Amino acid sequence: MTAETVDVASRTRSARTADSRALILDAAVTCLVEDGYAGASTLAVQARAGVSRGRLLHHFPSRAELLVAAAGHLSTTLLAEVEERAAALMADQPPGPERVGRAIDLMWATFQEPPFWAAMELWTAARTDPGLRSALRVEERRLRAAIRRVADGIWGAEIAAAPLYAELCELLFTSMRGVACVYAFADRPAATDPHLALWRGLAARMLFARPEG
Repeated sequence: MTAETVDVASRTRSARTADSRALILDAAVTCLVEDGYAGASTLAVQARAGVSRGRLLHHFPSRAELLVAAAGHLSTTLLAEVEERAAALMADQPPGPERVGRAIDLMWATFQEPPFWAAMELWTAARTDPGLRSALRVEERRLRAAIRRVADGIWGAEIAAAPLYAELCELLFTSMRGVACVYAFADRPAATDPHLALWRGLAARMLFARPEG
């Protein structure tokens, strides 16, 4: 066997390892979204991912490690896709006040995406699971940073430089997260939520209102 053959075989094994890990993490997120924390057992994730028990345990020896890794997967992979999609949708929007309506709509839409609901399942479970709660603290910071990047891409560099932009994003993030929880049981379309008008008005005043005097 030549050195080149060994190198190719090594790369192939690495690719298979990365692929199986990604399959498992995607399956874990899907289980969290569709079946909740209680339904995201290692057996359920294994079945959805279509991998062997040994392969799953090789990557994630415990359920806690699997679900914490799934939280990291949310911020590094799935929200990155949301970020790219949102930035593309905003590419033709002007940087001024006309941008507010669509920006608010897109920010709100991120709270209807699977990453949000998977994260909600983990946050809720962490309330009564000290081990999960401790492990999630780091991932929560990463997830918030990833959501902030999504917001920056939606608003654009010019608006992100506004004096009150950071405060606005924090208010929108906490408010939207709270309102989004209602859609776990609300029987109405999120796109018509009455808070949208409030958020648009708040954004316009904080970003573009001229100071008095």
